[in-house]
Amino acid sequence: MINKTIIIAEIGVNHDGKLKKAYKLIDEAKKSGADFVKFQIFKAKNLVTKFAKKANYQKKKDSSINQYNMLRKFELSYVDIKKLIKYCSKKKIKFLATPFDEESVGFLIKNKQEFIKIASSDINNYPLLKKIGKSKKKVFLSTGMSNPKEINEALNVLKKSGTKTKNITIFHCTSAYPTPIQEANLNVIKTFKRIFGNDIGYSDHTTSIHTPSFAVLLGAKVIEKHITLSNHGRGPDHEASLNIKNFKLMVKQIRNAELTSGSTIKKLTKSEKENLKHARRSIYAKKNINKGEIFSTNNLITKRPGNGISPMKWEKIIGQKAKKNFRIDEKIII
Repeated sequence: MINKTIIIAEIGVNHDGKLKKAYKLIDEAKKSGADFVKFQIFKAKNLVTKFAKKANYQKKKDSSINQYNMLRKFELSYVDIKKLIKYCSKKKIKFLATPFDEESVGFLIKNKQEFIKIASSDINNYPLLKKIGKSKKKVFLSTGMSNPKEINEALNVLKKSGTKTKNITIFHCTSAYPTPIQEANLNVIKTFKRIFGNDIGYSDHTTSIHTPSFAVLLGAKVIEKHITLSNHGRGPDHEASLNIKNFKLMVKQIRNAELTSGSTIKKLTKSEKENLKHARRSIYAKKNINKGEIFSTNNLITKRPGNGISPMKWEKIIGQKAKKNFRIDEKIII
């Protein structure tokens, strides 16, 4: 089970195909407090046909005539990826990648990567799922654009191929870039926890810095969020990403959410114990009471501090005789 929330800074293709920019994003993710940086490994020729149209969100920032031409600009070679893996090791931040073809999975296996991320778009990609399952790596499975039946089918392929259930983290995700806040559907995290029982993650594509911390409070153990040097970049994902300043604020909010969630056991905290005697009440003399006088609602009152007889014993005290004289505001003893 995952204890501390894992935070993944999704660089994706926000490096715009430039290694220097990728290094800079790794640096900023590390400074922001992320645990992982995530890249995408693909070859456009293995991912899309030359006739695949772009999604509407991709059309906004890119002038390429189709997905193939657009993705060609964002390819990183295996040599580049090796450099990034080495750089992450130097910077002491974990490298993570989403492979979009079986060859790329093989590359990650060969380079001894502990984790593999599966994109929402590949939840029904049987050959890719089987290859990843056979690797027996730890898997992050995104579930955007899918239903529970498809998720179960993907899980079955991974598990039958060799991946242990405990090594699969299922990510709730809404595949819209950016995701309208009303479509985040964070309560699905609770549903996933009930249905699948695994650790649950959340891949967030809203532009909000708050949504991930809400997800943590609902039980998400891993948070993935796009990071960019500028929301005005020309790539398709910059608009749905957080800039460096906002990414840092998001990380801070997540860590605060962890602190505020605390324990599932209702008990007095250290601070409450200190305040208890000052905030609660005890039974006191409402007026001067003579020895032998009967305690009644006319001569007793509950007041702070609470270092005497509890007001819950009120009925027991009423009707008893005072064994001594009490002055007004004196704590009652019996």
